Amino acid sequence: MSALDIPRPGPDEYAPYYAGYVARVPDAPLLTQLVRQGDEMATLLAGIDERRAGYRYAPEKWSIKEMVGHLTDLEWIMAYRLLRIARADPTPLVSFSENDYVRAGQFDRLPLATLAAQLARVRQATVGMLGGLTPDALARRGEANGAAVSARAIAYIVAGHELHHVQVLQSRYLRFE
Repeated sequence: MSALDIPRPGPDEYAPYYAGYVARVPDAPLLTQLVRQGDEMATLLAGIDERRAGYRYAPEKWSIKEMVGHLTDLEWIMAYRLLRIARADPTPLVSFSENDYVRAGQFDRLPLATLAAQLARVRQATVGMLGGLTPDALARRGEANGAAVSARAIAYIVAGHELHHVQVLQSRYLRFE
């Protein structure tokens, strides 16, 4: 198996909550997809001006900047979980509140270009880490949010989570442009 061939996780490798994210990921080499996603996201975000970046499609929904900040936070957290599990750390990993993180991040104060660059850097780091893991490390399981999860499942969750938010971005934030 090459580093580009990270097997799709079985349904026993992640909590049912994540099934939708894993199912979104096409059957193709995962690292190649993660790199392509990063490039496509950078292109998508480069086409959004600062005025539009503060847009919310409903009063209590995140702005585009907040969504990008959320994607970055989630990928950092998931990459940390993936590393801990891949390195056979048995410590259970606790949950986090995405809404609390977005509020504390105050992402609307930053230029969208800064947020996009941060997201690109975390994606590069994730891909770099994944490319150095062995098949055994990717198959290792740990506990996050009170449920068993494998390192490779986390990689698929990251990819599917971004695909979910790209769909939301295109259908709810950018469809009227």
